[in-house]
Amino acid sequence: DLNMEIKIKEAAETYLQTKVTSDDIVLLALNDGSNQFSNMGGTCTIGASFQFVIVDKMYDKFDVSVENNMGLKMYTSKDELAFLTDGLNVNYKNGFLVLSDNSGIIDGAMTVNQYQPRTEAELKEQMETIGQKNC
Repeated sequence: DLNMEIKIKEAAETYLQTKVTSDDIVLLALNDGSNQFSNMGGTCTIGASFQFVIVDKMYDKFDVSVENNMGLKMYTSKDELAFLTDGLNVNYKNGFLVLSDNSGIIDGAMTVNQYQPRTEAELKEQMETIGQKNC
């Protein structure tokens, strides 16, 4: 079974405590359009952009456990592992979460996002609501 380890540095821990609880499931996910949690597209960002996604259930693809010193239920997927190597850590500097490993900084501006899945009906309703507001 694959697993990863991430060291959450003190400043990042303080910041993350305002965003996540020990009940949350946290995914370490690429933010490059390659998964359902991503809101960015384009190949120029591949491998450079990561996010922590807060979810309320497990997702099959994200089955790689990420050990961490905050005791968070954290997971990633095999797609992400291609970009992550030993010495993975996250710090908080100048208002940003910084994801690094032994080779250096991977992403200097990681985000933390609460995932809200939208159904087709919700998307349609949202579009109609926006339409009504515009008229």
